[in-house]
Amino acid sequence: MKTEQRKYFGTDGIRGRVGESCVNPEFVLKLGWAVGMALKNGNGDKILIGKDTRISGYLLESVLEAGLASAGVDTHLLGPMPTPAIAYLTRTLRAKGGIVISASHNPYYDNGIKFFSDEGAKFSDQTEAAIEYYLHQPMKIVAAAKLGKAKRVNDAQGRYIEFCKSTLGLHRNLNGLKIVVDCANGATYKVAPAVFSELGAEIIELAVDPDGFNINENCGSTRPEILAKIVIAEKADLGIALDGDGDRVIMVDHLGEVVNGDELVFIIAQHGFAKRSLSGGVIGTVMSNLGLEIALKDLGIDFKRTKVGDRYVIGALKDNDWLLGGESSGHIVHLGITTTGDGIISALQVLSAIYDRQCTLHELKAAMIKLPQILINVKSDGKIVLDDCADVQIAIKSVEQKLKPFGRVLIRHSGTEPVIRIMVEGGDTELVNQCAAELAGLVKECMMALD
Repeated sequence: MKTEQRKYFGTDGIRGRVGESCVNPEFVLKLGWAVGMALKNGNGDKILIGKDTRISGYLLESVLEAGLASAGVDTHLLGPMPTPAIAYLTRTLRAKGGIVISASHNPYYDNGIKFFSDEGAKFSDQTEAAIEYYLHQPMKIVAAAKLGKAKRVNDAQGRYIEFCKSTLGLHRNLNGLKIVVDCANGATYKVAPAVFSELGAEIIELAVDPDGFNINENCGSTRPEILAKIVIAEKADLGIALDGDGDRVIMVDHLGEVVNGDELVFIIAQHGFAKRSLSGGVIGTVMSNLGLEIALKDLGIDFKRTKVGDRYVIGALKDNDWLLGGESSGHIVHLGITTTGDGIISALQVLSAIYDRQCTLHELKAAMIKLPQILINVKSDGKIVLDDCADVQIAIKSVEQKLKPFGRVLIRHSGTEPVIRIMVEGGDTELVNQCAAELAGLVKECMMALD
């Protein structure tokens, strides 16, 4: 089969505003057919579909199901479930693939389609290319006798809850802990409270009333300051903030201080290497705080960076034969436990360290000192080519000179949102803020010059 260059797939599937681009019924119908054609081999083919709580999930689920049926593939519908749950269930239920309808941490009016292979991993480049090949072919429906069927998987939540609980270990529990769990009005709104409460914790539930529109709205891992206030008010031991599809986690200690993905990766790594349950090194991204790199090296743990995106983190882990990696955003991957980023399981790994070391989250994170880092998002229509903007490139070099010896600057287009991300890191908070604001202003000027 001759494959064409990928046109539709980004770093994490297909994503956009509902009704526009590729997130519309006509395209998604054919996408379902193309996925079915690319994956089926005629032996009881089935593909799982899960979704988060966006109102558009109903629409996209139904057309995906129709597209898969048109290709002669059966569909097993999981309903609202975290993205990592679909990865796990695709593997354990021996499906040909898993599909997640979600736009992760984006607002409700965005949505997207993510994919998992029969091994619970992201689709390979070859599989994505095969799907795009079929997207460019006429849609031919199989004979009526070979059309696919659909059914609900009624025990999906219970299966995933038990899997999450098993990762804490037989002799550990959460007895005596008071935890605020923020589910972002998203896909974890039922399973996350069940996991932590069944392990013995006293749970205060937050953002567990999805209405199709309030996913990620003033809640979840992108707004942990709200969780922090509740942790303090309730005198809780800690807070856990998940994102809309449950593959990210940010935590809050008992003082209301936010513990981001870099700090959580450090805590998991420090504990895992001390127990000898981890080996090799840790993968971060170009956005990972320099403090993480320094703290890991102080422990004798190797650290490497890759491009932003769990696809690249997982790829680097496999290339190096390592197990742990993650991003500042809270997307953490532990290949010794599961195949993709999982917010609930990552939180449980941190809680395991708290249990074993008999200390607080605040004490655990104190062993890593973050350098001042600021991230500014500038809305973009995607027209500007940053490498071609001479003023921006000159300004980056100038800022890096000012920030020596620890300064870093990164300006890039986001792979998940229509924004340019500007990250500045250094040893002086005031200087970091000043430089970031100047660079953001310059990027805006460059975009205005293109209009």
